[in-house]
Amino acid sequence: MKGTILLFHFSDRDRRNKLAKALFPLHLKITVVSKESYLQPVGYLAGIKSVLPVEGSYEGEELDGEMVLMVGLTGAQVDAALKAIRKSGIGPIPYKAVLTAANQEWDVLKLYQEIKSEHQKMSENG
Repeated sequence: MKGTILLFHFSDRDRRNKLAKALFPLHLKITVVSKESYLQPVGYLAGIKSVLPVEGSYEGEELDGEMVLMVGLTGAQVDAALKAIRKSGIGPIPYKAVLTAANQEWDVLKLYQEIKSEHQKMSENG
């Protein structure tokens, strides 16, 4: 499977384009996930065949921040992607994650809440 970056709540086209341009040299697939898909398991959105879709379309509020989910990347690719994100000139994206066996069944909203909670804990302790 080709390494993939899923983007959530990147509504600003300039920011999204700068990020895509920064990631382009890494030859990763970049997918922008629509708000309506937020009830789906992130593994399904990432193309994991064993993770099945759920019924329904999300109609609630948008996430209150941008989120990046890295899928199928090696450790070196994750490092390169994080470096490219930093150098993209779009500023910090505090909510970043890697797809794992533990989180692939979570929907977008649960993943976002978990990352946001971890980020707040790290900020308090940092």
